[in-house]
Amino acid sequence: MVRRVAVIGAGAGGLASVKWCLEEGLEPTCFESSEDIGGVWRYTDSTDNRRISVYHSVITNTSKEMSCFSDFPFPEDFPNYLPHSLILEYFRMYARHFDLLRHIRFQTTVLSVRKRPDFTTSGQWEVVTEADGVRESHIFDAVMVCIGHYQEPHLPLASFPGIESRFKGQRMHSWEYRDVQDFRGKRVLLVGIGNTGGDLAVELSRVAAKVFLSTRSNTWVVSRVSENGFPLDMVSTTRFNHLLDWLLPSALMRRIKFRKFNSWFNHTNYGLASSKSSKFKMIINEELPFCLLSGTVVLKPNVKEFTENSAVFEDGTTEENIDVVLFATGYNFTFPFLEESLRSTIDDNRSLYKRVFPPQLEKPTLAIIGLIQLTGSIMVGSEMQARWVTGVFAGWNKLPSPSRMTAEVVKRRPPVKRNPSERENLKMSFISYVDEIAACAGVKPSVLRLLLTDPQLALAIFFGPCSPYQYRLVGRGRWSGARAAILTQWQRTLKPLRTRVVDDSSNSSSSWCWMCLLALPAALTAGFLLSKYPQPSWSPWAGPQV
Repeated sequence: MVRRVAVIGAGAGGLASVKWCLEEGLEPTCFESSEDIGGVWRYTDSTDNRRISVYHSVITNTSKEMSCFSDFPFPEDFPNYLPHSLILEYFRMYARHFDLLRHIRFQTTVLSVRKRPDFTTSGQWEVVTEADGVRESHIFDAVMVCIGHYQEPHLPLASFPGIESRFKGQRMHSWEYRDVQDFRGKRVLLVGIGNTGGDLAVELSRVAAKVFLSTRSNTWVVSRVSENGFPLDMVSTTRFNHLLDWLLPSALMRRIKFRKFNSWFNHTNYGLASSKSSKFKMIINEELPFCLLSGTVVLKPNVKEFTENSAVFEDGTTEENIDVVLFATGYNFTFPFLEESLRSTIDDNRSLYKRVFPPQLEKPTLAIIGLIQLTGSIMVGSEMQARWVTGVFAGWNKLPSPSRMTAEVVKRRPPVKRNPSERENLKMSFISYVDEIAACAGVKPSVLRLLLTDPQLALAIFFGPCSPYQYRLVGRGRWSGARAAILTQWQRTLKPLRTRVVDDSSNSSSSWCWMCLLALPAALTAGFLLSKYPQPSWSPWAGPQV
């Protein structure tokens, strides 16, 4: 029987794991190698200890209502998209409210996690830690690994001939970037056009002599600001849109999606993407199109090779006098403390059952939390994983046999290993994945049942944002404030904007009532379909993750 649980890491996933262990009557001990909570969201100026953290100017890509813990909304006066300082403040509020800090041992590094000799019967683990130079061995009934996937910088120097042997300028990975001061007046080449690459290109363009942004991917750029000025993910990440994606032919959905993206600006004219592209990535950045339009950022294809002070690109063009090459090429994940027999089996998250449990273990007492790429908030996905896992540990949720879990993993895994730079292809639909884990935990809401018992709430859930409060309406962990949180989420969105009130004579409540009446037949049909058929694996307009 599981009682004592080791939680490794005190970021978002670790905090949620400690909280849900307590909810299930378990005894968590969280080991955090640094001196504070927050994980990558705890900004630091220093890069000496190689701890990965966000850069100074970072702003979240998912809004506060779509990124919060499911029973703890962000303060209503917080802005909808948040800097790292407010994310960390929110974590502190959460930890204090649920009294989590007393379960965390700071400045304690986990050196090894190994199965006990009697693991096949006990499921126990030996965890060796080090604090202040003193090593200590612990016995735990279960382990939750919550260190996420931003662990080791991915620096593919071998893919760029000459970068090590000939190039005389400075080269660095984006994890080393803190602010723009060191780049003033320099000619900078950014390699990689993910969310980080786009953000840094915009920021550097304000002080650098020139910024070149190199990419080999077709990329669609979207804004955080959507229809009527609301946050993109609140408008797009809905069960209604999710159902449309499943009902309509994929070719038609692709055309609709591309037309929507191009309604802001034509991506082909900017050299970013073609509507004929079958493989693409999506980033969120309001300012990049203007930087390209004004010439402060110049888009370039993939680098072919480097000379002493220049970069030669695959289209034959050359840019001279490059001072700095900044690689925004993502991260690799690694679990150096896990025993080799287990570590070697985790190629990516598809090596895990439901992206959480190593399927080959005789006892399901080790879980990986937060090793996911979603089209929405990883924080919400991590909390849902923690709810399910602690339910498994407590005996409320059951897993299939190891052989059945292994068979499912083998069925879903790709035939070959993927390059870490192709992690974008591993993204899953936020709604599909969180619904899948919620169903395993017995907490997935039923739109059809709610239509019969609470039509107002059902319509808000189906046509409105798929916010985390939806997963606190039923099952274990049901929260009495969930309904009110769902019905008032738009007010919390508008609260920080209304610092200057202007007259609005429109009758919004009347419009909402008419919409509900007109939508009722569609919602009834959709609720039936959602209860009968599997849901799609991705959403056409889903916003990027935190």
